[in-house]
Amino acid sequence: MKFLAAVTLLVIPFFISAKTWEVGPGKLYIKPSQVSTLVSDGDTVLIQSAEYVKDVCIWRANKLTLMGVGGYAKLNAEKTAYGGKAIWVIAGNDTYVENIEFLNCEVVDLNGAGIRLEGKNLTVRSCYFHNNQEGILAGDNPESDVVVEYTEFGYNGAGDGYSHNIYINHLRSLLFQYNYVHHSFYGHEVKSRAYKNVILYNRITNEDGSASYEIDLPNGGQALVMGNIIQQSKFSDNNTIISYGREGLTNPGPHNFYFLHNTVVNNEDKGIALNIQSTTDTVFSVNNLYAGPMSILVGIPKVYINQSNVINTDPDYFHFKSVATYDYHLSLQSPGIDSARILNQTFLGIPLNPTKEYVHPLNVKDRFNDTHPDIGCFELQQVTRNSDKLTRKTEGYFIDALKSFFLMLDNDSKPKGDLSFFVYDATGKLLISKPVGVSGVVDLRELQPGNYYYRIYGKQNLLSGTLVVTH
Repeated sequence: MKFLAAVTLLVIPFFISAKTWEVGPGKLYIKPSQVSTLVSDGDTVLIQSAEYVKDVCIWRANKLTLMGVGGYAKLNAEKTAYGGKAIWVIAGNDTYVENIEFLNCEVVDLNGAGIRLEGKNLTVRSCYFHNNQEGILAGDNPESDVVVEYTEFGYNGAGDGYSHNIYINHLRSLLFQYNYVHHSFYGHEVKSRAYKNVILYNRITNEDGSASYEIDLPNGGQALVMGNIIQQSKFSDNNTIISYGREGLTNPGPHNFYFLHNTVVNNEDKGIALNIQSTTDTVFSVNNLYAGPMSILVGIPKVYINQSNVINTDPDYFHFKSVATYDYHLSLQSPGIDSARILNQTFLGIPLNPTKEYVHPLNVKDRFNDTHPDIGCFELQQVTRNSDKLTRKTEGYFIDALKSFFLMLDNDSKPKGDLSFFVYDATGKLLISKPVGVSGVVDLRELQPGNYYYRIYGKQNLLSGTLVVTH
């Protein structure tokens, strides 16, 4: 007991002594590099929004918080790097980085990165990596976990095909969510050799760029790719879109690849959606939209589960909101509405019914869930149709709650006769009572975000259901 008490006395001063450092124009320290050798474990560095030119450094302390204040702190390397490696070399453990812009890092080895991770455990949030030879480059560490979220990667790569927007080596895990990744320069948009990869609710679109793969997981392991927008450019350097295990299944097994509720669009004249190493234990492809000319699977896994996918070689078949601007939200005419398989199971501790949707740019919202989910990464319906006896005869009556808070009724399928529209709160209190005009539009802008019940009455028709206001 005396030994334990002594340890406690040693630990307490460590947390008490943590310090906050302010960096920027008009501060005592005007550049991040000036405090990089002064900080101690647990310190916070607040970097004012400004441009810091050729200011590169290494961070060796543990549990650091490095944060831009008032906007991005812009680290413009102008073709320089610390130690021939990166703008920031992070050698300490458990580092948190937020609101930093990393750009223009170049080295002779063609892998100059915004961040080079040499320590253990890194969280990157709300940052911007562009025009570097690598965005983030993480070295091998089987005890390290990396989290990247709400971050943009664009135009990274040296043009040699071996440098990428983000390149994670052999770590314990990568969690990559809510990010916008685009225009890797002849490299991959996302490449990870981590033993476990969870890639959720991102926009990974090469657009009009020259990238190779959109996602490359070359050494297998456990992987969940769910709820993503994934697009391959017509100028792509390689027609594979997602590659798994193709450099050898050398990660610890089992080698299970779960791919579900993604919207995959290929603008090449040919493509491979899933290029899988044969002898992979399981490939699980469920509830995806595959738009454009492509083979869905190349490779022979031990188990292949292929269910509830919608596939067509013509992207126009899907009636996306705007193919030209990479907006793959569904419309009333889109296939796959209400036809996804409901998966009451988990993988890697994550439910396989998606709970989020990517919102461009760099945001996310809760995905509306009902008993008839849509296939792909977006859910069109914001109002569900009740299937009780009263509404069976109005099955073709479709309702769509638009962001403008107008309720648009499909005039082609609208029941004949005058209609009245009623909205109730969760307690049953009547909030709105309005007639529906010949335009079929009801103004709902007065509703605050929340869950409501609605009823629509005609002379011989009734429709009821749940209305969800999300904006």
